[in-house]
Amino acid sequence: MWEPTGAGVLRLPSGRLVRGRALRRPLPPGPLPTFALYLLGREPAPVDWEARWLRWPDFRLPSDRPAAIEALREAWARAEHERVEVACGGGQGRTGTALACLAILDGIPNSEAVAYVRTRYSRHAVETPWQRRFVMNSQ
Repeated sequence: MWEPTGAGVLRLPSGRLVRGRALRRPLPPGPLPTFALYLLGREPAPVDWEARWLRWPDFRLPSDRPAAIEALREAWARAEHERVEVACGGGQGRTGTALACLAILDGIPNSEAVAYVRTRYSRHAVETPWQRRFVMNSQ
């Protein structure tokens, strides 16, 4: 599990910890993820841990909504016992949107998920109106 006070680590109501981060920044110090979900417009560079890539262009929505929901469910389930990382280029819009969806899977009402992530992860999380709409209509 992640350190609950680690940089970019979001604690979900169940106690699951998920690290959000910007791939444009260096890897933070500390333990490596055991599983990562990368939200990018093109395939990321290989990493030394298990990772799943979801095609999700910057400032947009996932290219394949059913695949996105499946990937988010996998990340949420694995976060119960593994170090899960969710990341995009800047670590705000796509990552924040995904973290808000994980919060919903963890029991936060759709209408409160963006505020939950903005308070506990980054005030800049979920950048566009369509990303907010995606969160509201997830599940």
